[in-house]
Amino acid sequence: MEIDVLCVGLATYDLVYQVDRYPGEDEKCFASSLLLCGGGPGANAAVTVARLGGAAAFAGYLANDVFGRMHLEELVFEGVRTDLIVRDEKTAARRKAAADNPCRNNARSALSSILVAPGGKRTVVTHKGTTPILEPEQVDFARFSPRAILFDGHQPALSVPLAQRAREQNTPTILDAGSVSEGTARLARLCSHLAASEKFARDFTGEKAPQKALTVLARMAPVAVITLGDAGLIYCDSRSSGAIAPFAVDAVDTTGAGDIFHGALALRTARGDDLFRALQYASAAAALGCEKLGARPAIPSAEAVESLLRSTG
Repeated sequence: MEIDVLCVGLATYDLVYQVDRYPGEDEKCFASSLLLCGGGPGANAAVTVARLGGAAAFAGYLANDVFGRMHLEELVFEGVRTDLIVRDEKTAARRKAAADNPCRNNARSALSSILVAPGGKRTVVTHKGTTPILEPEQVDFARFSPRAILFDGHQPALSVPLAQRAREQNTPTILDAGSVSEGTARLARLCSHLAASEKFARDFTGEKAPQKALTVLARMAPVAVITLGDAGLIYCDSRSSGAIAPFAVDAVDTTGAGDIFHGALALRTARGDDLFRALQYASAAAALGCEKLGARPAIPSAEAVESLLRSTG
């Protein structure tokens, strides 16, 4: 089956609390609102592709607990292909243990608790639960023929051989390099598009100045991008280099903006856009994703992105 983007990586379930301020040490606070929804960089990118009108599949792990079931339902509702998701079976022993001790924590899903303060800044605490490192034999990638592949680095055993095959077949690959890990470090030299956060660029290259870090990353990948939050982004490929200013929006929550950016970039790359157009489109999508609480509900439609691009010339 031909699809636009295959997204490989992490799925979490998000608990998003909106607070008036971050609590201090040994202090309690109350949230003015609470949002529960699916999350995770790879899963959010897949939903972004689908909501922007593309065909997407997600490869990763979802536990067979209440959070995993709710997340799977979300992905199906959004139109994301879920054939490549690995799930664990709820054994009779686990069911009996839960029945014998209903207060026991049997959750196995990766969970993220997110505190969102005024102005859109957020603090995230993630517990990966029992998310396993999947092995290549557990996922049959031969079912799909993607025009581009996006990796978030959280499933290196799956991602590295897949990225190697994609390079041999000249399939574009996009790395969401948010932080330095085994997966992102190995994939940085394999992917055609290395789209890094400022933190990854600094930690991975040892260069504090983003422009110097970009020069180092450009030696590793044909396309290097460093996102700078509310300062926009800088980029470089074999033909051009430059910067794109951020789009002005009223930020409510920046959670998931990077996931949206990478999903949109992967889609426009799959559709054959030139680098500047793809980055501009992805930047607009990410900006719109900051206007609502939570990552998943804030993912914009293609019409909203095109409207923002038209309005800014």
